[in-house]
This record gives sequence, C-alpha cells and structure tokens, in this order.
Amino acid sequence: MSTAPLLRALALEKTYPPLASGSPGLQLFRDLSLEVAPGEMVAIVGESGAGKSTLLHLLAALDTPTSGEVWCASTHVTALSHAAAATFRNREIGYVWQFHYLLPEFTALENIALPLLARDISRAEALKQAAVWLDRVGLAARAQNRSGELSGGEQQRVSIARALVTQPKLLLADEPTGDLDTATADRVFSLLLELHRDHALTSILVTHNADFARRCDRILRLHNGQLAPA
Repeated sequence: MSTAPLLRALALEKTYPPLASGSPGLQLFRDLSLEVAPGEMVAIVGESGAGKSTLLHLLAALDTPTSGEVWCASTHVTALSHAAAATFRNREIGYVWQFHYLLPEFTALENIALPLLARDISRAEALKQAAVWLDRVGLAARAQNRSGELSGGEQQRVSIARALVTQPKLLLADEPTGDLDTATADRVFSLLLELHRDHALTSILVTHNADFARRCDRILRLHNGQLAPA
C-alpha cells in the first residue's frame, strides 16, 4: 500500500459572508488540514453545526473553500472548473448522503446506472454493471422496484450501489445511517465496512454514532474549525 496520502486538505478556511450589514460573517474552518492514507477509513464526529457536511462538500468539489487547497492523489481539486469538478466527482468519488436522493420515477436498477449513463456508457452496459452492484448490496430481487416501493434500508443500499458503480477511489458518506432505525443502521454500516475492505476504498464517514466511529481506522473530531484526534 502506498504511504503517500490519497487525500490532502491544506490550510482550509470557509467563511460565509454576513447576512446583514454590520453583522459578522460565519467562519467554519480556519487553517484546517487533513491527510487520509490509501485504504484508510476515517470517521469525522462533532456537534451539529460544526461544519462536518460542509467539509465533505469541500473535499468532493461540491463547494469551494474561502482559502486553502484540496488534493486527491495528483488532482488539485480546488483548482478545477465547474465542468472539470463534475467529471472528477463522477470518476473519482462515491458520495452517500443521509437521504438517498433516488429518482422516484426510475427503478432501483436505473438509479444505480445513472452515473454510468452520465459517462455516455451505453444503456445496456450501464444496466449490466448496475445489476452487478445491486446484487452486491443484496437487492437483486428488487431491480424493477421504484424507490417508493423500497424500505429505508433498501433505499440506502441502492444509494450505496449508485455511489460505487463507477468504482471510485474515494468514498464520502455523510450520516449514511442517520435516517434509519438501529438494526437497519447497523446492517447498512456493516455493508459499508465490508465494501470498503473488499474494494480497497479510501473512506471518510461523518457520523454521530460513536459505535460506528470506533469501528473505523481513525476518529477525528471537528470542533471550533479544527480537526483533532478523538
């Protein structure tokens, strides 16, 4: 395994302008740095409002920092244009949200295939690869069901398959079990852990669940704009 970090965040600052004239802006991060090694699974914890989701957005090129840099391998993420950032996300990053964001008019299989269709892969090939991943998350029998016909846990499994169908290097998960009951959440987290190991992913997981955080390789706490070992 390479010892060079797969992901590096250097001196990140994120400040939002004031909502009204004369009021102070909101500074979420100041001089925040992070390195994640290939194959590592890192949990980020912290109070609500600390900026955990915003940090993931910066790492995924979904948002830009006020200052600082993000690098993924040799890609200078914060220097990418809007179009280049979209291509980078499609090819290098799998993102799992707290809410599944499945398109209700499409089947589970079609939802998983969407990132591949965005690459101009043929529909037949995209559906073929999607079927492999649907089976991998244990839902082959639900291929033709739409999202409204799936349970919460099944919806999140489909969203995980959608995130990984492009075979990304980096998996970012923002409270992926936050909307699930305890038993379902444990099954979904166990699946994420299994996929992380089986597919040699580098993963960053935002979670409020202390037990899930302890099952990761490392825990970092985001507090007062800084990351520190928890």
